[in-house]
Amino acid sequence: MESPDKNKNIIIKYRQYLKLEKALSDNTIEAYLTDLDKLFAFLALEGIGFAEVTTDELETFSAGLRDIGIHPRSQARILSGIRSFYRFLVMDDYIRQDPTELLESPQLGKHLPDVLTVEEIDNLIGAIDRSTREGQRNCAILETLYSCGLRVSELCGLKLSDLYLKEGFIKVEGKGSKQRLVPISRRAVGELENYLLFRDEAEILPGYEDFVFISRRGKNISRIMVFHIIKELAQQVGIKKQVSPHTFRHSFATHLLEGGANLRAIQCMLGHESIGTTEIYTHIDRNRLREEIIGHHPRNLKRRP
Repeated sequence: MESPDKNKNIIIKYRQYLKLEKALSDNTIEAYLTDLDKLFAFLALEGIGFAEVTTDELETFSAGLRDIGIHPRSQARILSGIRSFYRFLVMDDYIRQDPTELLESPQLGKHLPDVLTVEEIDNLIGAIDRSTREGQRNCAILETLYSCGLRVSELCGLKLSDLYLKEGFIKVEGKGSKQRLVPISRRAVGELENYLLFRDEAEILPGYEDFVFISRRGKNISRIMVFHIIKELAQQVGIKKQVSPHTFRHSFATHLLEGGANLRAIQCMLGHESIGTTEIYTHIDRNRLREEIIGHHPRNLKRRP
């Protein structure tokens, strides 16, 4: 087995590789290393060094993840991180052959997320008390999420210097610190401008002056707080679907596709590296198309007496 010092040095180099060469965010890097710890714990129990591990032993590790009830999607994420680590080891000549080349991931079915209708989104936003600064902020948050299809982390990190409201765009920093320009609707621009009139009434802590959405504590709003705001509103208006900030992103993409938008354009708006990630929305659209056909095609209607 490798010595603890050697392991530590390789992990330091791997972290640098993820940050500098792969340009991953700090949160993503920590997730990769946390998943790698699971493998190291398994190898320590088996008395195997990571440089000597075989595909069969990695299959045993993978089966263990399944046996302890880890969701297939989480299994796939963990194995993806392990593949990345071994590709790094091969690239830096720590090992000659990659044992993860033939490692199979669990089969994942297509997950079709809940999508809100335009009416449901209007009901959520309409339920907000606009008489307070927080209410104005929350209106702007929901309109921006729906208008721009942002990830919640992108929304929380949005800065005043990223807003080009007169031009109808905002600049978004997505995964891997990659930036993109996203069009923003007139309605969302209006809600943002209303909120910005009240924003400066808050006591903003030093270092947070450029963030758009400010919490009561004077910092940029947290992801947990955005979840909480949306969950409360959904309960208030009686929406039974699983609603989260990501639901607004799904709804944004689905409504664009239903309106005839090009899949490549949606890919750019969402900041997806692969068109395959965006193609999940074609499955949503096809399901709805099938429902329309089943419900309205003459061959599927019962004959009237």
